[in-house]
Amino acid sequence: MASQSRWNRIRDTGDRSDVGSGLLSGGAWDTSSLQFLERRERPYVRGGHSIDSPEPIFGLVVAGTVHPDKLKANSTAKAGDDLVLTKPLGVGVMTTALKGGKLGPEGYAEALATMTRLNSVGPVLADIPSVHAITDVTGFGLFGHLLEVCRGSGVRAVVDFPNLPVMEHAVPVAKLGTFPGAVKRNLESYGEYISYEESVQPLENWQKSLMADPQTSGGLLVAVDPSATDTVLQKLREDGLAHAAVIGRLVDGDVGIVVRNP
Repeated sequence: MASQSRWNRIRDTGDRSDVGSGLLSGGAWDTSSLQFLERRERPYVRGGHSIDSPEPIFGLVVAGTVHPDKLKANSTAKAGDDLVLTKPLGVGVMTTALKGGKLGPEGYAEALATMTRLNSVGPVLADIPSVHAITDVTGFGLFGHLLEVCRGSGVRAVVDFPNLPVMEHAVPVAKLGTFPGAVKRNLESYGEYISYEESVQPLENWQKSLMADPQTSGGLLVAVDPSATDTVLQKLREDGLAHAAVIGRLVDGDVGIVVRNP
């Protein structure tokens, strides 16, 4: 039951992070996850039911409210914006390693802490006029969700690989190639839009795969005018997001992503 409760927390954290002010949340595999949310975000639970099952079977609906003047889309970024990532990458490779018995307790704790951290800083960022666009990084990986920003906004992204935050315990299992099958599918679906500038040392396959790694309850990707980047980073630090970092910028050009490893 303890393990079941942890995965419920991850599931509900991810769903609750998709909305600003919660109105409705329902459908639980057991009640522990709902108690977790009651303590942290006080949602209104309407309906739902509990069952006993050896596998996680559940349904969850989450709704929220947002002021129309503070709505941030993923299609309103501008050339010249800095790109800020709020959480470290590596969830997919770590959970795959966990299933295969290749992730130790410290790695498990690191992944769990990341997946159960709410993106509650979203409304704070929405209050900053110079934040032009926000999206979350989930199943399509960093590449996929950044590409959505580029397509919607008509810009090109430049990502500085050394600046990417990656969970400490994700690196050794990534080097073993312990990635979920979704990484291959992700790269097959959008790989033609990705290019690399490697002036010193070419990126290895595991490093490229981290940028397509699907993230359960991943962080936010923020496009912000450079004049407000320090303000954004300060707000993220105040929210406890110590790994938040500027990972690149948006420029004029054809839609796509260039990864630099200077």
